Order: sequence, then C-alpha cells, then structure tokens
Amino acid sequence: MGKLTVLALRAVLGVLLAGSVFVEAVMVPLLAADLDGLAAEYAYLRTPLLVIVVLGVVTAQVVLVCVWRLVTMVRRGTVFSHAAFRYVDVITGAFAAGALVVFAFAVLLAPGEAVAPGVVLLICGASLAVFGVALVVLVLRMLLAQAVARDGEATRMRAELDEVI
Repeated sequence: MGKLTVLALRAVLGVLLAGSVFVEAVMVPLLAADLDGLAAEYAYLRTPLLVIVVLGVVTAQVVLVCVWRLVTMVRRGTVFSHAAFRYVDVITGAFAAGALVVFAFAVLLAPGEAVAPGVVLLICGASLAVFGVALVVLVLRMLLAQAVARDGEATRMRAELDEVI
C-alpha cells in the first residue's frame, strides 16, 4: 500500500472518528433535548432510542480504531501476522453488534403506529445488510489466515534453502 493511500485512508478515518465524537458530544444531547417534547404515548422511546444511538456510534468507533491499527500494520509490513487477527475479530464482532443495534431499533419502532410497518421492514433489511458485512469480514479473516500460513511456510522454506546453500 502506497504512502499516499495510507495517508488518505488515515485522513478519512480521522475525520470519521472526529465526526463520531462530535455526534456523541453534541448531537446526542441535542437529540435528547428534542425527544423531551415527545407526546406522552411515545415518551417510553426516549431512553432506549438514545442508548441505541450511542451504541451505534460506539460500534462505528471500534471499527474505525481497528481499521487504523490494521493500516498501521500494513504500513509496517506486519499485517500478515497473528497480531492482525485480534483487530479483524474485533471488527467482525463490532459489525455483528451493530446489526443487533439496528435490529433493536426496528423492534423499538415496531409496536404502535408511530412508524409505518414498511419503515420497520427497511430497518430490518439494513440490520441484515450490516450482518452481511460482518460475514464478509469473517471471510476476509479466513483469507488472512491462509496468507499468514503461506507466509510462515515461505519463511520456513527460505530458512531451509539458506541451510542448503
């Protein structure tokens, strides 16, 4: 990966991380203030909705930090090691948790007539899509495992060849 690509990716990750901190620090309190004006019949939605928003942002932050660490490993040339699995596993877990958070949002909106059933179905579809991303990352982890195994095998074969020579 080129230096310019790493720099661009880090810039994007930094902006996204700063934006997520802004959402947690500024937007969530503003959302809480806006939700204070809910009708009495929907007042029970306030706390769960705020928790879901915060948990969604936290899962995104976890993914961003892990991707940052993996980019650092790519830059150093150490990404094909067992240390990378930790970050890939955390990313997979964060996406799975994010899928559950999105599904919880759908469940929260489902009862009553506050939201149309089609919107709830769309949110469930989004939850399925986020879970699909978790599965894609899991497949990529398997590819990383194969690459690490091949790299170890190549290192071993180079050592044997050096002994012969």
